[in-house]
Amino acid sequence: MNDSDSKPAPRRSEATRTAILDAARERFAADGYERATIRAIARDANIDPSMVMRYYGNKEGLFAATVAIDLQMPDLRAFPRHDVGRALVTHFLGTWEENEVLTALLRVGMTNQAGAERMQGIFRDQLLPAALHVCPDPEQAPTRAALCSTQLLGLALTRYVLRLPPAVALHREEIVAWLAPTLQRYLTAPSP
Repeated sequence: MNDSDSKPAPRRSEATRTAILDAARERFAADGYERATIRAIARDANIDPSMVMRYYGNKEGLFAATVAIDLQMPDLRAFPRHDVGRALVTHFLGTWEENEVLTALLRVGMTNQAGAERMQGIFRDQLLPAALHVCPDPEQAPTRAALCSTQLLGLALTRYVLRLPPAVALHREEIVAWLAPTLQRYLTAPSP
């Protein structure tokens, strides 16, 4: 028996999956969910479109696989209570500006149920626990996290997707100054 008989065959399937996911992330970010096609993604990955379907089933399955997003939420308990709104806005600005996949998911979530559900899951699983740690009434945490989401997603939509000139023109410090008091109130103020 020679050495080549004892070595396992290279795992092409992992390389293929990686190529598909890399191509899909780039295509979804560049074209948005609706305009991205399985054919274009397959072409970008240098594979046959049937391979994309084999591994991911359909475009929604592929998109869901591409958006494993960790918001890397800060532990809000580590900040002075009066500064959690500022910490959250600052964190999200950095996240949106560094993560084009999150912007692509927001685009998809506006027009596609699978994308909307994925975005809901990310915010439910990652923002809600942060709110639970700082809000004065834990039973209100889902409402408080949802209100924070309205501000954060509204900012992302106007600044990074629709690119409204006044929203794009704001400096980070200005955004923090405007939004931090609102998020602070949502997170820590007594219930109305």
